[in-house]
Amino acid sequence: MLSAGRIEESIVEREAEVVIEHFDPLQTSRLRLEPITAEVARLIASGDVSGLGVADGWPQAGTKNGVALAIEHGHPAGWLVRCSGSVIGDCGIRAPVDDAGRVEIGYGLADPYQGQGFGSEVVTAISDWLLAQPVVATVCARTLPSNAASRRVLEKAGFVMVRATDDECVYERHV
Repeated sequence: MLSAGRIEESIVEREAEVVIEHFDPLQTSRLRLEPITAEVARLIASGDVSGLGVADGWPQAGTKNGVALAIEHGHPAGWLVRCSGSVIGDCGIRAPVDDAGRVEIGYGLADPYQGQGFGSEVVTAISDWLLAQPVVATVCARTLPSNAASRRVLEKAGFVMVRATDDECVYERHV
C-alpha cells in the first residue's frame, strides 16, 4: 500500500501548472523508491554518484540531464529505484502537473535489471502515487514505437495507448 501522507501540504500552484513539491518514499514487493533530495540531485547532475551505492549500468545516459532539468524547472528530481540496497534505476515526472491535471512520467533501469518485471513495478508505484494526488487526473508516458519492452511495461501498469506516430507512442492512465 502506498503512503498518502501530507499530500495536500506537498502541492503548490503556479500560473498554469501545479508543482508537487516533494515525493513520498514508495515500496513495492521487491523495490524501494527513494525520493531524490536536492543535495543528491545536485550530485547526480554534476556526475558524482560515488556515494549512492549504484549497481552496474546506472546511471543511464539520460539520468544526469533529466535531474538537471528538474532542478532548473523547480520540481522534484524524482525517485531513485533501489533493489537490495543498490540504485538500479530512476523515475520521476518530466514537468509539473498542467492545468488539466496531466503529468508525464519518465523511468529507466540499468540494463542488467531489465526484463525482470522491475519496470512494471516502478511505473505502477509512481502512477498509483501520482493518481492519488488531488491535482493529478492523468499520468502519461511516451516511448518509441520500436521499444516493445517499454510499451509492455506501460500496458502491464494499466496504461492505454492513446496515440501512435512513426516517432512515438503516447500512453495514458486515468484516475
